[in-house]
Amino acid sequence: MVSGYVLILAVLMLGGLIATLGDRVGTKVGKARLSLFNLRPRQTATLVSIATGSVISASTLALLFGVSSQLRTGVFELGRIQADLANAEANLALAQATQESVESDLESATDERQRALARLQEVNQSLDQAIAQQEATESQLRQTRNQLDTVSQQAATLRAATDALRVQRDNLIQQQAAIGSQIAARDQQIAQLDQQIAARDQQIAARDQQIAEREQLLASLEAEQVFLEQQVADLQNQFQGLFRGNIALNRNQEILVGQGRAENREQAEEFVTEFLREANRLVSRAIAPGTVIDQQILLIGNREVEALINRLATGEDYVVRLLSAANYITGEPCIIQRGEPCVQVFIDATPNEQIYAAGERLATVALEPPPLDERQLVERINLLLAATQFRARQDGVVSDALQVADNRPETILNFLEAVQQLGRAVDIQAIAATDIFTAGPVRVHLVAVRDGQILLQTNDPAIPLGDSSRLGQRQRR
Repeated sequence: MVSGYVLILAVLMLGGLIATLGDRVGTKVGKARLSLFNLRPRQTATLVSIATGSVISASTLALLFGVSSQLRTGVFELGRIQADLANAEANLALAQATQESVESDLESATDERQRALARLQEVNQSLDQAIAQQEATESQLRQTRNQLDTVSQQAATLRAATDALRVQRDNLIQQQAAIGSQIAARDQQIAQLDQQIAARDQQIAARDQQIAEREQLLASLEAEQVFLEQQVADLQNQFQGLFRGNIALNRNQEILVGQGRAENREQAEEFVTEFLREANRLVSRAIAPGTVIDQQILLIGNREVEALINRLATGEDYVVRLLSAANYITGEPCIIQRGEPCVQVFIDATPNEQIYAAGERLATVALEPPPLDERQLVERINLLLAATQFRARQDGVVSDALQVADNRPETILNFLEAVQQLGRAVDIQAIAATDIFTAGPVRVHLVAVRDGQILLQTNDPAIPLGDSSRLGQRQRR
């Protein structure tokens, strides 16, 4: 600040000095009546005054520009500085807008992360509940098996005791034939033994009934265990999907199933080629939806394909299934980048044979004594259908399609209402409606049985086909 005052003082002094000199020069020029450039003396004096003023101004500016770099910049670079300032302000506004957008995206990402964490916690809780329920079921199953073993041992003991009594009775009859005098006493003993045998037979029948009930309960618990294991597997797949992305294909998942029969090798090759082409299209659509992939992505050995062609060329009827050998997620990089075939699969060919004959019983569940609400009825029917599908898969049926009666929901709902109106404890059985082969599907009809007598069945026209919306609405709730 002191330098500014010094500069102002120097400018004032220099201006005064130059003005004094100019005045003296002008005075001398005026007195001398000098003439420059053929001008009059007065005009020459005016020209000298103008020159003196210009020198004052020039010296002042030179002094200011020489001493103050900020003044030089402000005078000569003011336009560029203003342009840079405008650009800086525009960049600042753009940066602030970008910052607001980034903060908005950050808030959205934080909300999405919170929702994902909440969903993950829900899946973990469902998984823990399913595992706990499975453990409880397995514990009950072990207890039931132990009780069944105990009852079987008791039944074997009773049978052995009965056989011993029968032997004793036969000995008494022989003794009666040999000793006539002891006939009355022996007859009395035989009658007592017959009573004991009848009592033992009743005990054996009661034990057999208990064994049958235990076996039925064991089958019901095994079916329920299979159902819970499927739920646990589904929850585990969901749990893995949250971390690995959307799973398009699971390990051992059935990609395509077909029924093939060829009279010669040419027909077999044509069937296999079309089968693999369709499977390649289905896999590409599942892994890369919305992307057109016109190349082979299935990785399968030539030996497997040749073996399948040779089997089909024998003229026998086969069920051909193509299964995934590993887990693949949506947008698999090796497929999106259109590299070499990378989806590993394997082929299973099974002869299409008859598994069940029409009228064969596939599964049974017991309905507890009433009252039974709609939810309990639906749960028992779902358990029966799950047990039917499980047994069909175990016995070699490759199709998971299950059709009950005429495959209309109204038929099942009317059947459940009729069972509920019976007001008695019954057994619900799944009976094969037609001959069932390896290729499936599994067609059954439901039968309500009590003491070996059929009370109701889904293919019985006596079941009314009235309004069943009441049961269906409660089920949906």
